[in-house]
Amino acid sequence: MATNGSGQDLIVCFGEMLIDFVPDVAGVSLAESTGFLKAPGGAPANVAVAVTKLGGHSAFVGKFGDDEFGHMLADILRKNNVNDEGVLFDQHARTALAFVTLKANGEREFMFYRNPSADMLLTEAELNLDLIRRAKIFHYGSISLISEPCRSAHMAAMKAAKDAGILCSYDPNVRLPLWPSEDAARDGIMSIWKEADFIKVSDDEVAFLTQKDPQDEDNVLSLWYEGLKLLIVTDGEKGCRYFTKNFKGRVSGFSVKTIDTTGAGDAFVGALLVSIAKDTTIFENEERLRKALTFSNACGALCTTQKGAIPALPTPEEAEKLIAN
Repeated sequence: MATNGSGQDLIVCFGEMLIDFVPDVAGVSLAESTGFLKAPGGAPANVAVAVTKLGGHSAFVGKFGDDEFGHMLADILRKNNVNDEGVLFDQHARTALAFVTLKANGEREFMFYRNPSADMLLTEAELNLDLIRRAKIFHYGSISLISEPCRSAHMAAMKAAKDAGILCSYDPNVRLPLWPSEDAARDGIMSIWKEADFIKVSDDEVAFLTQKDPQDEDNVLSLWYEGLKLLIVTDGEKGCRYFTKNFKGRVSGFSVKTIDTTGAGDAFVGALLVSIAKDTTIFENEERLRKALTFSNACGALCTTQKGAIPALPTPEEAEKLIAN
């Protein structure tokens, strides 16, 4: 059992981990694809592994099917030194699967198999609240809000973290095919918006949530609220924009040969959370924040240079090398 993170800087990631089936050839539809590569996925799990690969401490809280895929995923977490005290298995439900189309430009389309999958069946009673309360940062997405009982488990875990004074990190990771409708997705994602200390959204997600131009700063700032410490908007290879109570700006990205964008946002988030866990005053220090975001941009860029999320997550040395060059 991987039990890292008894120290002060534990980052607990809550939500789904699944198997992505990625076509072995880019630029073909799922129907045209003749073969698929099996890749571990699920944003919160990707973040947990990104954290440990960058030298941080993380734990994953979530549920797998008691099947070969579920045990394979739990094994991947352990091999990557992610604390697995919050991992559970369901004997009556399968591990979630997603078929992912890689378009010619490396962008993705998803088709999910979750009816219902084990991750959706995590209950409040099954939560390892002791593990969550040991965290310095509690990180989550929005997919765990879509259906019960997982939604109630998510709310209870978030409340336990907030009550313990733990920093809450939110990356909504919009996946429209999983929600009943676009409006349900918007409402569900915004329902917990004001619980977070920091939020990361992509430019596409800003467009979806505000239904306006994501490059217009007024639209981005409509997502700001009193009490938020940091709002980040990622702009793909262009880099990211940051907003705090006292300052705002843009950090440019890195030009790399993109093969697959899967996990790039998770690599970015993992890198940022490692920086925040080391230094929670980063929100008040623009110079240090910009340095951390440059590192996060490098990690996100490197993650796009090979297929799959977890295999492509970079090490600190690889990121520093890209920055130096």
